[in-house]
Amino acid sequence: MSGRARLALCAAVATLAAACALLPLVDQPSWLFQTVFLVSVQTGVGMATRRIPLPRALTVTAQALVTLMLLTLVFAREQALFGLLPGPEAFIHFGDLLRTGTEDVGRYAIPAPLSDGIRLLLVGGVLVIGLAVDALAVTFRSAAPAGLPLLALYSVAAGLSDGAADWLWFLAAAAGYLMLLLAEGRDRLSQWGRVFGGAPRAPGGESTGAVAPVRTGRRIGAVALGIALVVPVALPAMNGGLLDGAGTGVGNGSGGGGTISAVNPLVSLRDSLNVDEDRQVLSLRTTTDDLSGMYLRIVSLDDFDGTTWKPSKRNITSVPDEFPTPIGLSPDVKRTEVRTRISAANWYAQDWLPMPYPPSAVDIGGNWRYEPLGMTLVGDHGQNTRGLTYTVDSLDVRPTADQLADAPEPSAAIKREFTELPSSLPAEVAATAREVTAGAANHYEQAVALQDYFAVTGGFQYDTDVQVGSGSSAIVRFLRDKQGFCVHFSFSMAAMARSLGIPARVAVGFAPGTPQGDESVSVGLKDAHAWPELYFEGVGWTRFEPTPTRGSVPSYTQPDVSGEALPDVARPTQRESSAPSAAPSESESCAAGNPELCASESPQAALATDGDGPKWYTLLAWSLAGLAALLVPLAPLLWRLRTRAVRLGAHGRSEEDAVPHTLAVWQELTDTAWDFGIAPDDSQTPRKAAARIVRLGHLDAEAAAAVHRVADAVEQVLYAPRPRPAAGLAQDVRQVVAGLRASLSRGTRLRAMFLPRSTVRVVWAASAWWNGLGARLSAARPTVRKPSRQQG
Repeated sequence: MSGRARLALCAAVATLAAACALLPLVDQPSWLFQTVFLVSVQTGVGMATRRIPLPRALTVTAQALVTLMLLTLVFAREQALFGLLPGPEAFIHFGDLLRTGTEDVGRYAIPAPLSDGIRLLLVGGVLVIGLAVDALAVTFRSAAPAGLPLLALYSVAAGLSDGAADWLWFLAAAAGYLMLLLAEGRDRLSQWGRVFGGAPRAPGGESTGAVAPVRTGRRIGAVALGIALVVPVALPAMNGGLLDGAGTGVGNGSGGGGTISAVNPLVSLRDSLNVDEDRQVLSLRTTTDDLSGMYLRIVSLDDFDGTTWKPSKRNITSVPDEFPTPIGLSPDVKRTEVRTRISAANWYAQDWLPMPYPPSAVDIGGNWRYEPLGMTLVGDHGQNTRGLTYTVDSLDVRPTADQLADAPEPSAAIKREFTELPSSLPAEVAATAREVTAGAANHYEQAVALQDYFAVTGGFQYDTDVQVGSGSSAIVRFLRDKQGFCVHFSFSMAAMARSLGIPARVAVGFAPGTPQGDESVSVGLKDAHAWPELYFEGVGWTRFEPTPTRGSVPSYTQPDVSGEALPDVARPTQRESSAPSAAPSESESCAAGNPELCASESPQAALATDGDGPKWYTLLAWSLAGLAALLVPLAPLLWRLRTRAVRLGAHGRSEEDAVPHTLAVWQELTDTAWDFGIAPDDSQTPRKAAARIVRLGHLDAEAAAAVHRVADAVEQVLYAPRPRPAAGLAQDVRQVVAGLRASLSRGTRLRAMFLPRSTVRVVWAASAWWNGLGARLSAARPTVRKPSRQQG
């Protein structure tokens, strides 16, 4: 097998190794087998065209056309001519698939179902990266820059996934890239004719041969891999749908302590509400006869910074056999014990455990931890709800309106923590809250007034297509436009309640599902919900429902009503009975976000989103930004590596190429010396310039002899009538480079590698090209000749 064929195979393997990092993002690996075949065909086309040989540009063009035909065969066969040649209909179909794929990316959590749109994004993306790697490493013979598209592919995957096996995907990607570098080094060494690592050593122990350039490849690989570790951490997090990776769990795993940090379950809101298929998330059987209050709570968001709500960082402990009494709940409040058996769908991977609130006991297997303040369970070390069945004992707390109205002031600690508002919150929010609750005698009446304002009297409309923006003014815009969905209603009511001194937070989970014929209850995607919880001393955290036409209004928010559930004429989604109807799911019961996304771990829950998660162009922009962030600091290094390879690559064995080869080798020698601090002096002859390099570079005898051999060859091509080819000039330059590196400090060597002074030639070349372009344009202008006067 030829060296270039081996390099092409290594480029394909490196691409597929980096693509393995995408495996955790979807629930089926079948796309990878398809990708292996397509990348193999793409690589074979490149090998065949280079063997003909075709020009480099035509080689890349041929590979791109074959790749397009392959994608057409796989994804748009029915819309293409002969099932292979793409036409207008095929490109329209590609556009539809890309659009649905980006929507699925924002809709589903990791691991997402392998829809045709997501499959096209995965397969097509890997093929594009594979084409770039093959073109750089094989067609243009620059394996080191080929690491940039590989790094972009791995960085995107690593930024999305946060699983326990991430280290394995990193090792696979790293091994593929190093294999590519070593293959290129082996190919170059085979062209030089000898392996320098086995060169004889001088009596003093110093090697008489030049250092093998493979070391340069290893150093480049080490630098690139180091950047690969840093870039995913340095780039800002991208939230939304598939972009919120499923967490690996939290805590230290010891069973006795640890912390839990922010989780964002509220992303891709409109996409979740507008899904075509309301997939079942949970199936439950419960002992309660009144399902109107059967909300399944996942997590509470209690930290509000004016722009976002997120969970505070809390201590977590082992799951107790029996949970303590909820904070603030007194024995005087009516309550009943409820037992609920819950089964999660096999595709629903949720780090947080959906449970009725407040829970009193949980019977569950696996690695789970308990957060006491929120009374929530969170998976530890990769534990999630996928296919899990568990039983929850909970309390159905039924306070009366009088008990809530007579509630005393909460403790100073509760009030201090859960009424905190940032200074950036516009004053209009508090002013509106005071206006709405004018005349209320206590916090309970204020809370009911806020709920009625949003749900009944304020003129608000439930709308999943609204564009409300984000930032500290988002609540003001929502209050002004009066359009939004449950996230906006719950976030706004919680913020306004805090402005009135009522402790408040936002709960995320599921509204009551749909009763089934077998006495079970089905909870679907469209039942996901967000609602505010307000704290009343003696009752504890209490649910309110401000979202119009969604969920169920708590009975205790109706005056002069005890804990009995009554029909709510203001809610068209309820029947005139205490039992829930199927209407919440049929009328798109408020989904605060795709419940699959609740498994994602991310810094914050946005108050409002305009795009429901990053779109494909956002991904492309971040990928290009990542590439630019790598390319800018590494550009001088990559340019010098490429220039050195070109100058020293030609052998100069014929008389025709002796002159350009010798001059190129000499320029590389002087540029290398310049990089190490020895500036060139064009006024000196080659012999004097060589002596100056030997003196300032403190070269040993063998390196000095190599410098003078190159200088002698230059003088011969400059002055001899018929210059003869000089053998070994490239090897002499490499020996000089090794001598310069050995004689200088580490700082000088690093500066010469990453900030070579000779890269100023790029600026000079650009300036000369610009001046030449102006001259050519001036010469191309037609001249107007004045007619001469005829005398006569």
